[in-house]
Amino acid sequence: MTGVGVARRQPVPFSHKHHVGDDGIDCRYCHTSVEESAFAGIPPTKTCMNCHTQIWADSPMLEPVRESWRTGRSLEWVRVHKLADFVYFNHSIHVNKGVGCSTCHGRVDQMPLIAKANSLYMEWCLECHRAPERFVRPREYVFSMEYQPPEDQLSLGRKLVKEYRIQSTAYLTSCSTCHR
Repeated sequence: MTGVGVARRQPVPFSHKHHVGDDGIDCRYCHTSVEESAFAGIPPTKTCMNCHTQIWADSPMLEPVRESWRTGRSLEWVRVHKLADFVYFNHSIHVNKGVGCSTCHGRVDQMPLIAKANSLYMEWCLECHRAPERFVRPREYVFSMEYQPPEDQLSLGRKLVKEYRIQSTAYLTSCSTCHR
């Protein structure tokens, strides 16, 4: 029911494991707006073609990408992470407050095909909103897939909550914070 662990069929079987895990491409290379926008953004075909005019340029698997490039029509990716319309979520706020990509999206660097790692149901989100000190990390590690919280995470987390000016638990758990 939650879709956790279920890979959705895409126009191209894009592997985050290959691109992120093997090649070391940073999340922000493709998801360019994640630090400034509510949406992480789906990369335009040009981003793919920056490499794929040179690498795997004749691969049959990448024909939909080349067709998109030739025609100017965007690839129609199937959304994997979709929140209900009545939920307000902003990627940039979470990223800038020290919430790592892998906290919500899981270890995409190990996913041959992307799938939801967490339900993203309200109760799951509230786990972090009730105790952000358990989850925040230093900003320089937000895009690190292999980041592991230190043994003193609660102490570090309390320090980062203050430093990053994370709102009070009362505000974070108020209905109007996420339901606008």
